[in-house]
Formats: sequence, C-alpha cells, structure tokens
Amino acid sequence: MELNKIAFGLAAGILWGVAVLICTVWVLIAGGGEHLVLLHRFYLGYSISPLGAVLGLIWGFVDGFIGGWLFAWLYNRLSARSS
Repeated sequence: MELNKIAFGLAAGILWGVAVLICTVWVLIAGGGEHLVLLHRFYLGYSISPLGAVLGLIWGFVDGFIGGWLFAWLYNRLSARSS
C-alpha cells in the first residue's frame, strides 16, 4: 500500500499547526509556558501572544507538512523495496 504524500503532509501539517495554536492559547489563558517559549528558536516571530499563536499555526503547518511528506516518501520507498 502506498501513502499519498500530499494528503499525509496536509494531515500532519494541520495537526501540528493546530496543536501549536491550542497550546499557545492555553498558555495565554492559564499562564506558565516556560518550555513553550523555546519554540521561538525554531519558528521565526513566535512568541506567547495572539500574534505568536497565529505565527505558530503557520510555522507548525509548514513544519508538519514537510515532516509528514518526508515520512510518507520514506515509507513508500522502504515498502517498495520489501515487496
């Protein structure tokens, strides 16, 4: 069975982007977020703020899409060799 790389990338991107958004909003409401602040090292412009939540959503989507696409590509390559 071959994975659709675009569909898998979109699913991973949406999942990761929304997860970063929810975590940032959670920290804005509840406080804390000592470890979440470290995302600014990977995502340009990210901060624990409403604008940072949106930027985290965008960067998270891009990051998740690339990771998901690479995972599906690698899975397809390795599963083709075993067949």
